[in-house]
Amino acid sequence: MFMRVSVSDQLAILRMVLVPVVMGLIISDVPAWAAVLFIVAAITDFLDGYLARRMGQLTTLGAFLDSTADKMLVTGTFLALIAVDRASIWIAGIIITREFAVMALRSLAGLEGIHVPPSIWGKLKANAQFVALGFAIVRSGDRIGNWYLDEYLMVVAVVLTLYSGWDYIRRFFVSRPAA
Repeated sequence: MFMRVSVSDQLAILRMVLVPVVMGLIISDVPAWAAVLFIVAAITDFLDGYLARRMGQLTTLGAFLDSTADKMLVTGTFLALIAVDRASIWIAGIIITREFAVMALRSLAGLEGIHVPPSIWGKLKANAQFVALGFAIVRSGDRIGNWYLDEYLMVVAVVLTLYSGWDYIRRFFVSRPAA
């Protein structure tokens, strides 16, 4: 009667559960604990996909949970960092908009029976976002030039985010049958 939830799906669910906790710790100005839990959540992103492939448990539900958990973690962390003035709203806007635009495009691809697999650019984008957000959570008081280190890392994350979004759109349209 009940569907068995795989270990990889449980990790994606854990990531979702950690989002409001990380947000609360950032807003409550407890950056060390926020960073620790954010890192745990980010590690679950890498582990759930690895375990699903390794254990032969790649499922539509797992892909949905993983993608949703990633977007929740990035969006929630950005919102909390904006609230404490540690992230730029325009950078968050670009990254969050790309995440939801690609999610919508994936839905369209699924409806049309098109499979556009993840690319290395998406993985690089995720890594850059996680690193930049992690540094923003524990921002030190030292600036490099006019910016903090995390702000430079955010620019790198934006560039990779935009490129990976363009790459996904391009691969979607290349995969689409001619009308």
